[in-house]
Amino acid sequence: MLNSSDTKNVTTPRPLWEGQGGGSLFIFDLDGTLLDTLRDLATSVNYAMEQCHYPTHSIDQVRMMVGNGVATLIKRAVPSGTSDEDTAHALDIFKKHYMEHGEDTTRPYDGILELLSALKQRGKQIAVVSNKFDAATKALCDKYFLNLIDIALGENEAEGIRKKPAPDMVLKAMKQLHATPDECIYIGDSDVDFHTAQNAGIPCISVLWGFRTKEFLQSHGATIFVEKPEEIAKLNEK
Repeated sequence: MLNSSDTKNVTTPRPLWEGQGGGSLFIFDLDGTLLDTLRDLATSVNYAMEQCHYPTHSIDQVRMMVGNGVATLIKRAVPSGTSDEDTAHALDIFKKHYMEHGEDTTRPYDGILELLSALKQRGKQIAVVSNKFDAATKALCDKYFLNLIDIALGENEAEGIRKKPAPDMVLKAMKQLHATPDECIYIGDSDVDFHTAQNAGIPCISVLWGFRTKEFLQSHGATIFVEKPEEIAKLNEK
């Protein structure tokens, strides 16, 4: 069941499913939305912390650090006052470890494969837009969602494409898949995702199985919520 809190102050466009049977392009966040990656992220973060002789972090602490890309994740993980050079060193250790161990415990959330299959069967296009670095984003999508996703884009600011919540990656996906904003729906689990959708001018569905609570999301402006992937599939049954 879709839940909406106070819709009076919604700043995104009218939800596409109202009388339209849903959009033609579904743009998904990856971590916390399609894949449960938290334990592998935390393991790699703590490996980097240990190698640099810094304090480690609990799963719940890492949960609140993710969402703005791995560079920001490591900046949040290292002790306050750590130099840029030492932070960059920790980031390099994290990336290497994560590329080797980022699939150890990661798995799609229950119902995700069925959701993506249902959308594809209805002729929908599917994009993944993640602040996870591009190589890891593509590797995970290739492993878990091969033939179910039309395009996967990860963080690539070196090419001048700003990470979320800037709309750049969403707009790039829309351009490559020849979709207009009124044909798109964004699905994510965090405040970063909600603001990304706002900045791209498209509606956002916030999922409640990910890394943030409903109360946290509401405090950042989210208004449309789903508790199970099957609720998203039902948007296009008409």
